[in-house]
Amino acid sequence: MLISGGMDNHRRAVGRDWIVAMGESEFECLLREEGGKVLVSFGPDKAVEVRSDWLPGKSHARFTVDGEPVGVKIDRVNSAWRLRWKGIDEKVHVRTPRIAALARLMPEKLPPDTSKMLLCPMPGVITSIAVKPGDTVEDGQPLATVEAMKMENVLRAERRGVVKSVAVEAGASLAVDEMILEFE
Repeated sequence: MLISGGMDNHRRAVGRDWIVAMGESEFECLLREEGGKVLVSFGPDKAVEVRSDWLPGKSHARFTVDGEPVGVKIDRVNSAWRLRWKGIDEKVHVRTPRIAALARLMPEKLPPDTSKMLLCPMPGVITSIAVKPGDTVEDGQPLATVEAMKMENVLRAERRGVVKSVAVEAGASLAVDEMILEFE
């Protein structure tokens, strides 16, 4: 199918069948040309006419949906599109049916559990470590000091715990999120 691109009058080939995923919701989207108009169907019941000047790479799009103007900010976020309009901020995946089926099979990668670690919050040099393995620490107690941009930043315990191990020594240069120490 050829889609006419509004103001610049570009014409480009676009697939007809798509699967759109927003959060936990997923729905079919069908594009079709009818009488020189592009109609977008979300399921069998409703088709809307959509016109746009947007091309991939542009960060803002002007759409006309059933005659109503809509301005949308569009950014690429990994394999998704981030759409922002009227206070709404959505991450949307637009895939072919085959790719959508394969995406459903992908295991969800959970972020690592860092709740028992003290991570360096900024690039810097460890100027001191105030605890050693086996020490019991209380909420608010100083654990380590990081010097960054000629400022010393005291890192404190967020809750009571026991120090399991200390991963670095004073003088170590660390990047963001490198482990300083671990709790039991």
